[in-house]
Amino acid sequence: MKNKKISLAYSPCPNDTFIFYPLIRNLINTGGYKFYEVLKDVETLNKEAFKNIHNITKLSFAALGHLQDNYALLKSGAALGRGCGPLIVAREDLNMNNIKKNKIAVPGVFTTANLLLSLFLNQSPNVAPISFEQIMPAVSSGKFNCGVIIHEGRFTYKQYGLKALVDLGSWWENKTNLPIPLGGIAVQRELGKKHAKEFENIIKKSVEYGFANNRKAVNYIKKHAREIDDQVIKSHIDLYVNDFTLDIGEQGETAINALFETARSKGIIPKSDLPLFIT
Repeated sequence: MKNKKISLAYSPCPNDTFIFYPLIRNLINTGGYKFYEVLKDVETLNKEAFKNIHNITKLSFAALGHLQDNYALLKSGAALGRGCGPLIVAREDLNMNNIKKNKIAVPGVFTTANLLLSLFLNQSPNVAPISFEQIMPAVSSGKFNCGVIIHEGRFTYKQYGLKALVDLGSWWENKTNLPIPLGGIAVQRELGKKHAKEFENIIKKSVEYGFANNRKAVNYIKKHAREIDDQVIKSHIDLYVNDFTLDIGEQGETAINALFETARSKGIIPKSDLPLFIT
């Protein structure tokens, strides 16, 4: 395995490029493993995971709920926390009935944002999946009456003349008293426990290096980011890279299981007898 190149797939968003820059640039000890990066938006990675393409990949937790036969979660690298959930935005105030009857732009069918929308509305919403960076312009232009935004959209939606109608993360937190699980790093189960544990530790070291040397990745982050404003990038990383990123921990695991159990109870994701982790 250590003589084979390992595909490490993640999104171009600042939180992911911050996490993986030290690893991919060999600034930490990678234990002899040779990783190569694949950067694609998270919904593309979600869809590619259904084909079992990448050895290690960022996945929306909603997607992982469909993929537990092939992928297991690593305890490091996750996007999970409080005050960081998707927002439903619109040009004007809309009530629940208005939201339910309109087509809603979402950043992908298998995103956690879309799953939370379904849980919040308590129905399968009428959605239009488009690339996340297109949602705010599309709602602002009137193509859609509302949309669900993620990533740095939380910091920039007002620039498009939009209002936040619902914070789906806050809704989840108030409902469960748990943090919101957005996305995590998954490994192919076929690689086994030993390699999974080593990958988990390497990613944790990469996060720790990033925290200790937070200016080193700036050029790499800006090269791939959709929004290159320094303050937006800093706010993005500060919000989505946290203690849960180092280790999901007991509370994080409880939150993920709660999300899966809620989604399974409504038939949104399939049941699985496999454990969340293999380490």
